[in-house]
Amino acid sequence: MRPWNFSAGPAMLPYEVLEQVGKELTDWQGSGMSVMEMSHRGPQFKQIIKAAEQDLRALLAIPEDFVVLFTQGGAQAQNALVPLNLLGRSADQTADYVVSGRWSAKSFQEAQQFGNVRMAATSNAVTEINGQIYQAYTWFPRPEHWDLNPKAAYVHVCSNETVGGVEFVDWPELDIPVVVDASSDILSRPIDFNRVDMVYAGAQKNIGPAGLTLVLIRRSLLGHALAHCPSALNYTLLDEQGSMVNTPPTFAIYVAGLVFKWLLKQGGIAAIEQRNIDKSQYLYQAIDQSALYVNRVEPSVRSRMNIPFQLTREGLEQTFLEQAAAAGLLQLKGHQSVGGMRASIYNAMPFAGVEALVQFMQDFERTHG
Repeated sequence: MRPWNFSAGPAMLPYEVLEQVGKELTDWQGSGMSVMEMSHRGPQFKQIIKAAEQDLRALLAIPEDFVVLFTQGGAQAQNALVPLNLLGRSADQTADYVVSGRWSAKSFQEAQQFGNVRMAATSNAVTEINGQIYQAYTWFPRPEHWDLNPKAAYVHVCSNETVGGVEFVDWPELDIPVVVDASSDILSRPIDFNRVDMVYAGAQKNIGPAGLTLVLIRRSLLGHALAHCPSALNYTLLDEQGSMVNTPPTFAIYVAGLVFKWLLKQGGIAAIEQRNIDKSQYLYQAIDQSALYVNRVEPSVRSRMNIPFQLTREGLEQTFLEQAAAAGLLQLKGHQSVGGMRASIYNAMPFAGVEALVQFMQDFERTHG
């Protein structure tokens, strides 16, 4: 029995996938080579990357007019690559950003180096919703309140803020392209591709090992890169060369492909979404019914993937973390910017892991509440 790993990323992978990686580590399907050793242009790896794209398209029902790119640099690199590749769509190189937490704030800050980037909306303020007061980054600015520039090259949003535990996916249909950072909730629920024009995600939370970043982009957005966009990071060139302008993160792509096959075996996105609903509701219910634990996120935008919570009694946090680790519940410490605890319950976390956490929380409250 392995411990339950609640890390926000790099996060746990399905054990079945890890076992297959172990079996194939030194010899991939009789090739005599590890995936880490084979040429990215050889027939074996071409088979791997082709299958990965096919399975990903099947899982998310990605339309044919969307390009799938396997890129490098993590989601934070996309903070620069999105404006470098898309700002050319606008005559005055302008784009709008919705800032709903730590990660979208980073995206906005980075993009300002490359053009006329505006903040269209932010939740970085205290607000009142349905008679309740919510602190900064614990709610999401509703689309009807976004101040959008109709001439913007795109509007950028983050579907799930890993630090704050805020998730919002009810995107409006807009006349300007919508770019979504879905690093923390990709593959956990369906994506309405009629309402988004680009989705990107770092792999290390819900896809596979760190080092791989997925980019799903409408083909009509290609061809607008700024002149100083590096060729190895140009979406158009990556598409033309099958994500191989340079050597892609081959091993991470291989593992991601195994995760895609695992998801298909689980019943696909519809089945995994229901599991995620069940897991998150079970944990939120335990928190809401407790006198010791509290989640301060506005309920309608609570994340299914990252659930932060605090203790209502001071001085118990370190004790909680130490005893949780001793009980096999790992990496529950919240992000340093907000403190408290955080349980990240991505696709690979089974319901049994959440049950174990809730049981521990209830036992801890009986002892220390």
